[in-house]
Amino acid sequence: MKIHEYQAKEILKKFNIPIQEGYAIENSGDIDSTIKKVQSDFNCEAVIVKAQIHAGGRGKGGGVKYCPTFKDAQGAANTILGMNLITHQTGPEGKMVNKILITEALDIEKEYYFAITFDRSKNSDVFIVSSEGGVDIEEVAENNPDQIIKAWIDDSPNALENAVKKIILSLSLQKFENVEQMFKDLYKCYIESDCSLLEINPLVSTTSNQIIALDAKVDIDSNALFRHPEIAAYHDKSEEDPLELKAAEYGLNYIKLDGNVGCMVNGAGLAMATMDIVKHCGGEPANFLDVGGAANVETIKNGFKIILSDKNVKSILINIFGGIVRCDRVANGVIQAVKELDLDVVVVVRLQGTNAKLAKKILDESDIELISAETINEAATKAVEMIK
Repeated sequence: MKIHEYQAKEILKKFNIPIQEGYAIENSGDIDSTIKKVQSDFNCEAVIVKAQIHAGGRGKGGGVKYCPTFKDAQGAANTILGMNLITHQTGPEGKMVNKILITEALDIEKEYYFAITFDRSKNSDVFIVSSEGGVDIEEVAENNPDQIIKAWIDDSPNALENAVKKIILSLSLQKFENVEQMFKDLYKCYIESDCSLLEINPLVSTTSNQIIALDAKVDIDSNALFRHPEIAAYHDKSEEDPLELKAAEYGLNYIKLDGNVGCMVNGAGLAMATMDIVKHCGGEPANFLDVGGAANVETIKNGFKIILSDKNVKSILINIFGGIVRCDRVANGVIQAVKELDLDVVVVVRLQGTNAKLAKKILDESDIELISAETINEAATKAVEMIK
């Protein structure tokens, strides 16, 4: 689960991580009082106004503004709150800014990049740091890979302590007091909060010799949210695609894409392969949709509803492998769903596995218009050709 910067900083603060202080608001009527509160509480004239969306690149898109005066902060806050912010991560459609964070401005001496995540290749957590913070870390990795430093925390004795010492030395942070404990606290935060990613970009040193998290991005393992009701409460539905939220209510795994071939598949791996084959056949998948291992009439019907909510969909490819579920039951479910929903798009069905031959017979003898196929290549080809 993704959370906002101000929420991530609340979590960091609980683990004694120094953060850039501020207050988040969502109503324009609170702008003036919040600016004054930040200036008063943190003894600063200049403030920073930051858009709160689940996407990076906010500064380049105009969603982060340095404001030296109260009037500047007023203007920036009123402009950013409610704007449609477009960044390299939002895509051309952008994201509506429903919340802003107004923070103290700091005198920055140096910016660093810091992150903790899990490295599957080494089966251990890893610190990723760079002296080039505040910019796209992907660009640094591509153009100056030697400036990306990694330190793994494996099962060996003193692994955490050794990793912390390595990154402190690599970033030349030895002069800062309590910096070793701060990095250990960051790792504690990562572990105890069940993070899949904890990223601070930039982590800054100030002219007053402090190390502070200027920004924060924290992703939480959704499967662990039952342990963290206070973090689960951070869930912001306005940041998610309405169709994806609806699919989750139905117990479906759905991600909207930009194509016109709707895909309904059971199993994530088969769903990925199906999308690849649609592309190979010259088409563009409209979605990833995994109906799970026990597809029935209800899940298929709900799958159709979700797919057809996307007006770009011109054909639907159903690719089901009957392992746990019998193909004849799926076939009857497809027929019933198509009749009830009165579809006006082409439906191509490929069923393999238990009772596949019986399922094909049921589909071929039904009184509804659909196309059955035996192989995935045949099914994908027909789904793409029917659009053309």
